[in-house]
Amino acid sequence: MNFFKQTALLLLTLLFIIFCKPSDDKNAQDISPYQFVKDSNKLYFTIIQLNDVYEISPIQGGKFGGMARVETIHQEVLKEDPNTLLVLAGDFLNPSLLGTIKVNGERVRGKQMVEVMNAMNFDVVAFGNHEFDLSYENLQKRINESNFDWISSNVYHNVNGENVPFHKVVNGSKKSLNPTFTKRITVGDHTINLGFISVCIPSNPKSYVTYTDVFEEAKKSYNELKDKTDYVIGLTHLTIEQDKEMAKFLPEIPLIMGGHEHTNMYHKVGNSIITKADANAKTIYIHRFQYDPTTKKLDFKSELKTINDSIKVDERVGEIVQKWDNILTTKIKDVVENPNEIVYHTTTPLEARDTPIRSVQTNMGEIVAEAMSRSYDTDIDCAIVNGGSIRIDDVLSGDVSAIDIFRVLPYGGEVLKVKLKGSLLNEVLDYGENASGTGAYLQRYNVKKSDNNEWLVQNEKILDDKIYSIATSDYLLKGFDIPFLKPSNKEVIEVYTPTKEEKAHDVRKAVIDFLKSK
Repeated sequence: MNFFKQTALLLLTLLFIIFCKPSDDKNAQDISPYQFVKDSNKLYFTIIQLNDVYEISPIQGGKFGGMARVETIHQEVLKEDPNTLLVLAGDFLNPSLLGTIKVNGERVRGKQMVEVMNAMNFDVVAFGNHEFDLSYENLQKRINESNFDWISSNVYHNVNGENVPFHKVVNGSKKSLNPTFTKRITVGDHTINLGFISVCIPSNPKSYVTYTDVFEEAKKSYNELKDKTDYVIGLTHLTIEQDKEMAKFLPEIPLIMGGHEHTNMYHKVGNSIITKADANAKTIYIHRFQYDPTTKKLDFKSELKTINDSIKVDERVGEIVQKWDNILTTKIKDVVENPNEIVYHTTTPLEARDTPIRSVQTNMGEIVAEAMSRSYDTDIDCAIVNGGSIRIDDVLSGDVSAIDIFRVLPYGGEVLKVKLKGSLLNEVLDYGENASGTGAYLQRYNVKKSDNNEWLVQNEKILDDKIYSIATSDYLLKGFDIPFLKPSNKEVIEVYTPTKEEKAHDVRKAVIDFLKSK
């Protein structure tokens, strides 16, 4: 080998050693695509986002979700970055099966969720529409029990016609809840001031709540914070269309963490990113931020993290969850012997979210109605049930357990066999259709509309003078949702109430029995 070849080979070897040797920077080797390589001239922080969480325990046969699993991830992220905030974008106090259970003579009504969230050290939450399912008295109790901040700029407590901020009682004194939340993060010589704004969809009217304009209040909150903070972030409970609209007229907001839809989303609108995780902590978002104090530039990477049975349970939070699980299991076993039994496996997700179940016929609604019909062996022409009685506000997929059905129908109730005239049945069906978007919308079995826009029962036009036997809920026959559907209506011919020995005595048992037979 001549001198030139030897020299070239030596140079190539040296270059290989210099450029290809393993890095001494552990961060550079071990970080995921969702992390930043740390720069001492920049500041780093993290936000963990949840939304629409009604269950503290894992769901779908234990495969997904579970707040004790979320806490394990929370603790891991805290080790990675002590400047980590834990937030929830609304809907956590209701609905839940556990919330309907009585403990010491008082219904739980979200108490279990607040206890778990306190143990997890949540920083701030947004009001969601389901928080107002609770009576004012119960909502106030939950706010008082909480250790975290609550924000929303467009919901007010209506006190005798006067709109005042909701409040928390702290050490015997009332402290008004703020419409916004601020956080100052300092690392070494670097500091960033963050502001959070929040608005809630006005979809749950209650006498003690006043909703003001979503967009006007969001703009007002933003304007109040923009000169006091380095960046303003959204923590909202709106439809995705509303979140997108907000991103358009407040284009300087880099991130809007939203809730309400229950399925994970990631949308870019102008300079803003909108994120939503899956309901019941099936997924969470981990947002990792990098801030340059010199240029004032903020970058972030968002990781959608699946919460499943591969994640261990945090022992401290797990003990609290187990306490409440034991209470639920004890109470439920009074009604169903094996609450965790898998009663059905679905390859098609069963739609039971609030918006569709109260607006269109869904497969979950049809299952409930068909099960009601089949809870009687004979003499049933069709079945109807108010969409508002289906309360899980979620989608069921894969294995479905008995307790899942109790979560779908937490209030239970009897299935009544009602004989009524066709003219009244037509009127009831019209009312239910016109009530789309409310709990009075009817889920149906063996009922549909013809091409001529006429109601059909078992594919036959409803005749005004014919007597039909229908299966329906005891609640619906009380006239709460459909005012004229009462036993006192002269077109209601006969009402049969099942005995305790019949399947129809509890709609939840009727659905479980039906699913096991499929």
